[in-house]
Amino acid sequence: MGEDTIRGRWALVTGASSGLGADFARELGRRGANLILVARRQDRLERLAAEIEAKHRVETDVIASDLSVPDARDALLRALSDGGRAIDILIKNAGLGVHGNFLDNSWEEEREVIEVDIIALVHLTKLLLPEMVSRGFGRILQLASTAAYQPVPSYAVYGAAKAFVASFGEALNRELKGTGVTCTVVSPGVTDTEFQAVARHEYTSFMHRVQMKSPQVARIAIRAMLKRRHSVVPGPHNALGAWAARLAPRTVSTAVAGFLMQGQRGPKL
Repeated sequence: MGEDTIRGRWALVTGASSGLGADFARELGRRGANLILVARRQDRLERLAAEIEAKHRVETDVIASDLSVPDARDALLRALSDGGRAIDILIKNAGLGVHGNFLDNSWEEEREVIEVDIIALVHLTKLLLPEMVSRGFGRILQLASTAAYQPVPSYAVYGAAKAFVASFGEALNRELKGTGVTCTVVSPGVTDTEFQAVARHEYTSFMHRVQMKSPQVARIAIRAMLKRRHSVVPGPHNALGAWAARLAPRTVSTAVAGFLMQGQRGPKL
């Protein structure tokens, strides 16, 4: 199956101010898509928009929004409607995690992870999907993680949230069969972005060895979306790890994940 042509179509990218979100936007701009960039940091969005416009001669717009606030998501839809923007490509990249034992993390931190990684993601889909279906075309990409494939001690809420994202995305893709709209789930492993710093997680030696560059992950993900694949795990080492986690006993995969994320001396099986 060949790749879709998206030149001239409008794409909305959440979490676009840095990391994978910015690189998803760059990759879409390179392919000729017009872009609406959404994140909290307007100054970064404006710099990215100027960069992509100058390099690829596409149209861009920026909307500063905190998607953890329910009203902000409805306001985003109104802004799109007022601007006459028909969104054909939706990149649900906004997300965050908090590293540490669940007992030690605050409820406010864990609630924000759930609000952004699950509720905002589902809400945006509910808001934008109907028009895609009515037009008979839409491409959705949502960001899960290799953390979705097993419980992850020290990232208990984040890992569970990403398991939800993966399950929801693949089920949605099946429901959309025959509508002209597809949903692709991308599950990166450790990627060179600001995620670890925001999560307050110092890199372990394992993470340094296996991390991938953000532009590489973005290229793989966008290509998979445009080929209408239901899911992709970038990087052969990540794909192997996800496959092994599914086959291993749950207690083993959980212990190994905790060891790799915390840098302990050895997993306690």
